[in-house]
Amino acid sequence: MKTLVKWSVDDYHRMIRAGILRDRPVELLAGDVVEMSPETPFHYALAKQGAKYLETLLSNRAEVRFNGPITLGNSEPEPDVAIVQLPASMYFDRHPTPEDIYWVIEVARTSLKKDLELKSNIYAAAAIPEYWVVNLQAQELVILRQPQAGR
Repeated sequence: MKTLVKWSVDDYHRMIRAGILRDRPVELLAGDVVEMSPETPFHYALAKQGAKYLETLLSNRAEVRFNGPITLGNSEPEPDVAIVQLPASMYFDRHPTPEDIYWVIEVARTSLKKDLELKSNIYAAAAIPEYWVVNLQAQELVILRQPQAGR
């Protein structure tokens, strides 16, 4: 299927404000509005516990965001966890951008292919220094440091 229109982050925000995407679990990936995989209770609990652990570990050194958007060029993914610069007040009127982000974590079962391919390339193109994928299928942690698009 051909994509007829690539959406900008501004277009995406206008759709959100207009209520077009209300109650639809979507994120903007490389200009496409993409449906997010449903979270199982285990996925949610694991991501939430990981975020809480990192909040304790990194208190006063970084902000740990849980299931919140980050703005990367023509993408606005919603990673399970994003570790970003302080102060948290920087994000009262905007989402974190590449300059703010230390690392991103995705917990994946049904979204594994998307997380290891599409999102990996998006994060690499935005120069996100570290990207972790918790692979629930294989029970392994995939760590990508200084990733480059296409690799």
